Amino acid sequence: MATLKTKAWLSLAAMAVVVGLLLFVPAGTIRWWQAWFYLTLFFGLSAVITLDLMRRDPALLERRLRGGPTAEPRPIQKLLMVANALGFAALLVVPAVDFRLGWSRVPVAVVVLGDALFVVGFGMVGRVYRENTYTSATIEVVPGQRVISTGPYAVVRHPMYASTFLYLIGTPLALGSYRGLLAVVFIFPFLVWRLLDEERVLARELPGYTDYQGRIRWRLVPGVW
Repeated sequence: MATLKTKAWLSLAAMAVVVGLLLFVPAGTIRWWQAWFYLTLFFGLSAVITLDLMRRDPALLERRLRGGPTAEPRPIQKLLMVANALGFAALLVVPAVDFRLGWSRVPVAVVVLGDALFVVGFGMVGRVYRENTYTSATIEVVPGQRVISTGPYAVVRHPMYASTFLYLIGTPLALGSYRGLLAVVFIFPFLVWRLLDEERVLARELPGYTDYQGRIRWRLVPGVW
């Protein structure tokens, strides 16, 4: 457990450095209050979720730490993970350049809305972790895995992806950038592609998943898709 805790906190610290560099280096300044507030939310919420997983579900925390392009067993998923990583980097870099060049004039109310979307999305991620211990960072079916159909999974089949889209949309707005939404447009098709591929794997390898698909119609947004 001590090793897992150390690995988790080091991973979070490394992410803090990377995100900080992606924001402040392109911005050319650290005098950017929207970015500091965003970073506080990002790492505050990440720390809360990490602590919860350490206490309640260390096995899930360990699986999440093994994620990334190299952890995916199939080439198509490696490609999708690389594309999503590049999209996330653009989600930070484009608002930073926007701030530096003064392209957008985003009202404080819209920034607060972006922060709210980010918090709700991140909070939903934590809720998904509590409901589904099989929420791996890679697409896989592990021994003993079962279909989860309770909590948010009783509303949509992929609440993790729905949560992700919320905080992705919220991020550029929280950073005071309209142009940063272009990065969301870039990421969207790759996440949907990954979602559909994951559904095919689950339908093929997870007993009961096709029945679950028949019961829960919507993938991301009830009444839409």
